[in-house]
Amino acid sequence: MDKVSPNVLQTKQHFEILDGLRGIAAISVVTFHFMEIAYSDYSKDFIGHGFLAVDFFFCLSGFVIGYAYDDRIGKMGIKEFFKSRLIRLHPLVVLGSVLGLLTFLFDPFATQPITRNGGNILLIFLSSVLMIPYPAMTERFFNLFSFNAPAWSLFWEYVANIIYALVLYRLARRYLIVLAVIAAVAICYVAGHSGNLMGGWSGGTFWDGGVRIAYSFTAGLLVFRYKLIIKNKLGFIGISVLLMLAFLTPFSSWNWLTEPFIVIIYFPLLVSLGAGAVLNDGLRKICVFSGNISYPLYMTHYAVMWIFGNYYTANKPDTIHLTYIIIGGLIVLIIFAYLVMIGYDIPLRRYLTEKRKQTIK
Repeated sequence: MDKVSPNVLQTKQHFEILDGLRGIAAISVVTFHFMEIAYSDYSKDFIGHGFLAVDFFFCLSGFVIGYAYDDRIGKMGIKEFFKSRLIRLHPLVVLGSVLGLLTFLFDPFATQPITRNGGNILLIFLSSVLMIPYPAMTERFFNLFSFNAPAWSLFWEYVANIIYALVLYRLARRYLIVLAVIAAVAICYVAGHSGNLMGGWSGGTFWDGGVRIAYSFTAGLLVFRYKLIIKNKLGFIGISVLLMLAFLTPFSSWNWLTEPFIVIIYFPLLVSLGAGAVLNDGLRKICVFSGNISYPLYMTHYAVMWIFGNYYTANKPDTIHLTYIIIGGLIVLIIFAYLVMIGYDIPLRRYLTEKRKQTIK
């Protein structure tokens, strides 16, 4: 078997506005997680549809994976593709699990004593590190990954990457359309049956996550394959506003209709617009920073959510204090995500990439 050329492993130039939008989506979902703890009635939550950021991530992922790998996965091979994705994604899966374990053991606001034995805690931790769904903790509302709840979407991201490497990259566009239509029907069914598209994170809604990524990943891939890139002058600010409108859509009895519309039509449209927009040079650094911290922020923030939840339950802060806590928490989490990126994620990925290149020379 011929060895893979190191040049094939080089990453391509990024769509910087799309990177920036990924950061906006990450900040939105973190804000949503703060708010849903404080307001269990989502209709009173100003960002009650922040959870749809995950569907935007999925759509963006389909587009980016198609752009980055469609023309070279055949040369690099499936094994090297999987290595690339593991190096990119898994260091933060591990760190998120460690942070979740530490906050479970040492949460300063926890009121209930830990009753689980060490073996059970170790099993839950390993399932999180190895991305094996294990919705076993009642005190974590049967999250698929008890020590890092957002990892449920990474699980489905891994599944989508595997299916892409084995099937989708070879599949003709017309067949992708058929898959997208079937998945869109499934999206509408889930929304109609559950009243919304919020599921996927728990054992009871496991397959909802599969439906959500099945459509959005395929839709993103179709946007790339058909070159549905819409040239426009909206820029990063304009498209960010359009993206935020989706998250700020009121949570209502019409979710069964509005959410499928956003996921099926609106998000692919935003990816098309984001890929075709012209970036103002003055905003380039913001887009790059936003994109860079998006994944570290998403994968490290939820440990703080459990602490905040216990604090909120014990202290019931008023609106003013709650506002300060959430804004302050967001700033701290963004700074922490940046430190994680420069101190852990980038150095580790660089080390693993160099080791990998040495094995193929």
